[in-house]
Amino acid sequence: MKKKKIEILFIVKYPENVSPGQRFRLELYKELLVENEYIISTNSFLTKKGYDIIHRRGFFFSKLWAVTKGYLNRIALLFKLKKYGFIFLHKEAAPLGPPIFEWLYVKVFHKKVIYDFDDAIWLPHISDNNSIALNLKNVSKVKRNCTWAYKVSCGNQFLFNYARNFNNNVVYNPTCVDSDSVHNILANHHVKRITIGWTGSFSTIKYLARLEPVLERLQLKYDFDIKIICNQSPSLQLKNIQYVEWNPQNEVAELATCQIGLMPLTDDEWSEGKCGFKLIQYLSLEIPAVASMVGVNKLIIEEGINGFLCINDDDWYRAIEKLINNVELRKKMGIEGRKKIVKQYSLSANKENYLSFFR
Repeated sequence: MKKKKIEILFIVKYPENVSPGQRFRLELYKELLVENEYIISTNSFLTKKGYDIIHRRGFFFSKLWAVTKGYLNRIALLFKLKKYGFIFLHKEAAPLGPPIFEWLYVKVFHKKVIYDFDDAIWLPHISDNNSIALNLKNVSKVKRNCTWAYKVSCGNQFLFNYARNFNNNVVYNPTCVDSDSVHNILANHHVKRITIGWTGSFSTIKYLARLEPVLERLQLKYDFDIKIICNQSPSLQLKNIQYVEWNPQNEVAELATCQIGLMPLTDDEWSEGKCGFKLIQYLSLEIPAVASMVGVNKLIIEEGINGFLCINDDDWYRAIEKLINNVELRKKMGIEGRKKIVKQYSLSANKENYLSFFR
């Protein structure tokens, strides 16, 4: 008799193929799971239309309706849970209020919930365009979700240590890329004109703004382009900015035209929760990176080997200048960087770890 396939439900906030966290912590593994005889379904809180307006300024009533539809969808989902062997929950079932749905999944429907997060989501944090929602957030639910979970999946050691306060079955699950089939375009360092790159979302572009004085100083001495791949146009007062609106079809090819990658952060608890995904993308394409000496950056970047770590503006200036002036150093660091990603932060390196959640 043929063994019945186990069904896994991904419960996420956003539609597929738009959120980096979901794309590289869940969607990346769908094909792997199907190959291993699992059936995968995804249920998102927001529709594509809701996602398109939720982080924009204004649209109060449209946002209210999008969130209302999300809650109605979550209620309807309760009547379909019986068939699923596992629920893989990314961050939260619903954005506002207490963890009612999570409690129902575990305590009423007795589901094995794998609770996944890649940010320090127990800290109050929300976009400026939705500041009114901060009073309705319930960040204390994170510890309860950790406690109730069958297993907890964490993107770095800082998050892992937090989750271990509430659950003994915590797995370090780094954010990875498919270095064989997707992040496999290698940067060309023998170019006449350097391009310094940054990729990210509207919520992290504020960190890049902190480097504006450094980049301005460098532009007084060197002629280079600055490529920003984002879902929101930057407001930086710098020369030679190339803004590329992010989409999943062009993100890797556009990023691969850069010779230097940047990842500035503030030195605080929220940044400690970051999983260094920008660095993982840069290094996978043989782009050496310059990053703040904060959190997981210190594990991904090996100083002078695959990039540089910086504390102050002078550090940033010297590191970027060194890479601008030395093509062979960029090539050597890029090669070392990709080696590290393939070994530690690739789909092939992490697949057995990921499959262990469901065994």
